[in-house]
Amino acid sequence: MAEENARRSPIEKLRAHLAEIESSLDQALDPDLEDQATNLEEDEVLESMGHAKLRELRLLEDALKRIARGEYGICKRCGRDISEARRRAVLYAGWGHRRSRCGDRRSDAGRAIRS
Repeated sequence: MAEENARRSPIEKLRAHLAEIESSLDQALDPDLEDQATNLEEDEVLESMGHAKLRELRLLEDALKRIARGEYGICKRCGRDISEARRRAVLYAGWGHRRSRCGDRRSDAGRAIRS
């Protein structure tokens, strides 16, 4: 439960930032054409930031679901434990390090088959 609460704060921050971006994008265009061009360029940057924040939000929400199922901290690919250092660095970590480094064969349930 403590892990779940620790992740709620970043999620709420992301939601607030997304709301700010959306509010900024909803503002009317400036009547001055030069200002309008600048604003449109800024809007493109904001949209890109918004997409990145939305992706991160979805990853964090997925991590919360894994916590609820008791699967958080277990590599999705090979079934090994994800190090605590990695989980602290990347709150939504679903893989131990790099997907390509998970070399174990997998069972039908997605867990590693250990020899």
